[in-house]
Amino acid sequence: MVPAGPADRVRALAVAVLNLSGLGLGYALLRRWFAMVVCWAATAALLVAALPADAEGVSRGVLAAYLAFLALAAVHGARRGLRTPLSRPPRAPIALLLGLVMLAVPAGAVAAYGGAQDEATQKMLLEHLDHADRLVRAAKAKPFAAAQPDYRTALAAYRDLSQNHPGSRAARRVPDRLAAYYTAVGAPFAQKRYCDAIAPLTYLRTVPASYGKPGVGALATWPDDRLATSLYECGVADLAKDPSASGGSGDHLSELLTLFPASPQAAKVEPAVRSTIGGAAAGLHGKDPCSATERLRQLGKRAAALPGDNAGLTAALTKDSRQADGYVESGTYACGVHQYRSGDFPGAVETMNGFAQKYPHDRNRALAQKISIAARVAQVEPAAGHRLPTTASGGSIPITVSNDSPEATEVFFTGPVTGSFTLSACGSCHAYTDAAAGRTSACKSGKNYPKKTLNLPAGTTYFMYTSGEKSSRNTPGGDTVKLQYGYIYTECTFNVNASFSL
Repeated sequence: MVPAGPADRVRALAVAVLNLSGLGLGYALLRRWFAMVVCWAATAALLVAALPADAEGVSRGVLAAYLAFLALAAVHGARRGLRTPLSRPPRAPIALLLGLVMLAVPAGAVAAYGGAQDEATQKMLLEHLDHADRLVRAAKAKPFAAAQPDYRTALAAYRDLSQNHPGSRAARRVPDRLAAYYTAVGAPFAQKRYCDAIAPLTYLRTVPASYGKPGVGALATWPDDRLATSLYECGVADLAKDPSASGGSGDHLSELLTLFPASPQAAKVEPAVRSTIGGAAAGLHGKDPCSATERLRQLGKRAAALPGDNAGLTAALTKDSRQADGYVESGTYACGVHQYRSGDFPGAVETMNGFAQKYPHDRNRALAQKISIAARVAQVEPAAGHRLPTTASGGSIPITVSNDSPEATEVFFTGPVTGSFTLSACGSCHAYTDAAAGRTSACKSGKNYPKKTLNLPAGTTYFMYTSGEKSSRNTPGGDTVKLQYGYIYTECTFNVNASFSL
């Protein structure tokens, strides 16, 4: 052991400063080899924990422990060096100067480590940027509904880099990445898949609010014209296919007129609607006027429902709706005729009755009523439907129809002349047990039967008669009569257990 000498504060300070280097040099000058090795071990442990440098750096706990250790080594070395002579250099001031020089080693190490840590941080941020780019590229190949979470995640990454790391190399690349982001999200528009483009372009219009409008810059308006075009193209395409479909063209065109009323695309809406109505009207003369009529009915409703006020289209759209309604009027009649000629007699009855009720001033109303009567007769006597009835009237061959039924009877007839009338109930009459009994006894008891005499032209006339009472048991009856000049004809209706016969 080195004998203690007089106290030397400069020497104590020199030992303390030399120990602050982390290499235990103060202990080396005091020949405290074990303490020097302990300093080396502590410094080595710090290096193991700190290297290689990464973005997170050394944990605060490890760094605090090491600094506390250095402070302890400096204090302990100062106490030991106060009365212990140095092995070399012989003078304490020189040792102090050496200690101050050696402090440059940890200072330089700290600076170098800071640079390495900053580079690691830059690389980490670039990796985050690359990850966001990969998300965007992968999302581009998916349907937008499935891709939207990835798009949102990538956008959040770009926003974090731009706002929280503005000076980084990654942040400087964000503007270009954001432009590529918009292009990727709006890819369906570039591919002319206009209906598919509506949802992603609508989403892009929300980006400035979440990302920050200054950060988006000129991209804030990038989706507008594209969305207007997509709404128009998809709306018109849907209008041409099926205007009655839920969520179809009316919604897209309404959205266009609401969001972009002053756009060139909005100005094209009314001409497109008008053209579509005109095209549908051509179908009234085709093979399926009923479908064409229904289509025109829906087109008229769509035109009337479109919000044209802000775009200045209300008057024109109202005119288009009225034009469609006019086509529906003529189309309803054409549909009834088509149903009659196709043998859909129940449909023809319903269509023509509705036509006559809704359009009382239409020039075809009278004939529509005749067709409805003929269609009812044809449901019982199919041969009656072989020829479309006319509005002809009159004739010189009398035929008297009597009612031997306790119920009022509606009589429909068609042939050279078409019409209908009602015979009141016969109060003293009864229903017959079967048709044979009715044919033998009906209208032969001398009673005062309700009756009506018609004067009809020669030819075949078809009759259908049914009770005025609507019942599931009420079965209409029918008859065919070939009228010739020089004869007087009679018909007798009677009831057979809720059915009618002649």
